[in-house]
Amino acid sequence: MRPELQQEAAALRARLRHVYWLGGGSGAGKSTIARRLAAQHGLRLYATDAAMAAHDGRTTRHDTPFLSEFKAMSMDERWVNRSPETMLETFHWYRGEGFGLIVEDLLRLPEEPGAIAEGFRLLPRLVKPLLTTPHHAVWLLPTPEFRRAAFASRGSLWEIARKTSDPERALQNLLERDRMFTDRLRQEAGRLGLPVIEISTAMTEDGLARRITEVFGL
Repeated sequence: MRPELQQEAAALRARLRHVYWLGGGSGAGKSTIARRLAAQHGLRLYATDAAMAAHDGRTTRHDTPFLSEFKAMSMDERWVNRSPETMLETFHWYRGEGFGLIVEDLLRLPEEPGAIAEGFRLLPRLVKPLLTTPHHAVWLLPTPEFRRAAFASRGSLWEIARKTSDPERALQNLLERDRMFTDRLRQEAGRLGLPVIEISTAMTEDGLARRITEVFGL
């Protein structure tokens, strides 16, 4: 990397040193635990899910080709007619589309009192270059059993699937896609030397809060 690019990267990391990154698979409880930690430690909360609609409006077809393709599909084309493997490889947020907009949002936040950014869009390979220390980030990796139980408890297990012509198949596809995404996060974080926490049905919210607090050094 050229010296000027190294300087720019270092400056960006310094501007984001107050951010704690909480990523992970769907259904891992990221939003719940992030709200709890933000309240306990006086931190600002930035939920990437809540920003998706605004980010969609700030993109172009050229910037986000996978998002544009996804938006043009019917519900069956999205969730029934394609394999979970194809769904994983072509899902726009899993490809990192729009991640730059997350960074832009975070750069607009005041450095004090610090912030927790949470959401599945925080991919290890994209977050790693922004870290001054690897312990300002952690990924939550739910087991398939935990994920299904979490969706069921929220009443959202069938939320997407029931909008298709084959809800059973759509749900199976979605759960398998999410399982593979979680496996990919595990492999990517491991390769980059970034912390992960495995989430099973035996994990309590109090226990998870303690683990994350220890990783972050709060």
